[in-house]
Amino acid sequence: MTTTNEIADKIAADNSLTKVQAKSIVEAVFQAIADAAGSDAETSIPGFGKFKVKASPARDGRNPSTGATVKIAASKKLTFAPAKALKDALNK
Repeated sequence: MTTTNEIADKIAADNSLTKVQAKSIVEAVFQAIADAAGSDAETSIPGFGKFKVKASPARDGRNPSTGATVKIAASKKLTFAPAKALKDALNK
């Protein structure tokens, strides 16, 4: 697993930045993606992928232990679709 701190450390080492500067950059990128998602906007990072908000409608579900039918409320979720370049890099 890679953490935010590990990403910031790598950015700091590769770009002659302090760890504090790099961490604030990483957090700013994540906050920009979250802000765009909050307004239902898509965030596209060329060569990496797209973050999109997907709406899930309300539906009926079933409690597996009791078998009772329950209503599942409508919700939104953030999805990620990797770019072709990223997929190709994973499958080398």
